[in-house]
Amino acid sequence: MKKKTIMLSMILAAALLTSCTRNTTPSTTTTVPGTTTPGTTTTAPGTTTAPGTTTTPGTDTVTSASIVDNNSAFENAISSTGTWIICLTKDLTFDKDLTLDGEFKNGKKDDQGKDVIQRKIALYTQDENRTVTSRFTLTAPKLTINSPNASIQHGTFKGDLYVSAENFELVDAAVEGNVYFSTDAVKNSFKMDATSSVTGKQEIKS
Repeated sequence: MKKKTIMLSMILAAALLTSCTRNTTPSTTTTVPGTTTPGTTTTAPGTTTAPGTTTTPGTDTVTSASIVDNNSAFENAISSTGTWIICLTKDLTFDKDLTLDGEFKNGKKDDQGKDVIQRKIALYTQDENRTVTSRFTLTAPKLTINSPNASIQHGTFKGDLYVSAENFELVDAAVEGNVYFSTDAVKNSFKMDATSSVTGKQEIKS
């Protein structure tokens, strides 16, 4: 009887020791623009939610995003069957022309309850405080913008931009090249903030 009591006590002591020494360090995660983690709601980087209206970083809820780190994935993401937001995680260089195609909804509604149309190329990553942590460069001979309400944000594009859709915008972005517009209306709807720059021409070119 005494032996059974001693053995039972040893088993209980071992169980308590295991419970007290178990690792309780919380796990941490690192996110890039447009990603989500279980149990959280992650927002996209600062974007324009309607023509000519810019929001503060992180106010757009991500409905669909492409996180890309290679040329093939980027080409798929900017196609008409891609996603409304395309987020780079490294510099990408192309030796051929690219086209941003298609009309996409960002999952939000305007004041009239209509879906907000938007397309964004995010050339950066951000931390949990939505502070830009890395900026990337996209290089191509030519990038044609056919998607309405599109923008390039927080990075650099090296090449010429050909804009054929209205309300194109540069947000804290640099274009090392020319920006050509298909019509006066397209050119007049173009916006860029004070931290954006274009090294070349900005003119109409059919």
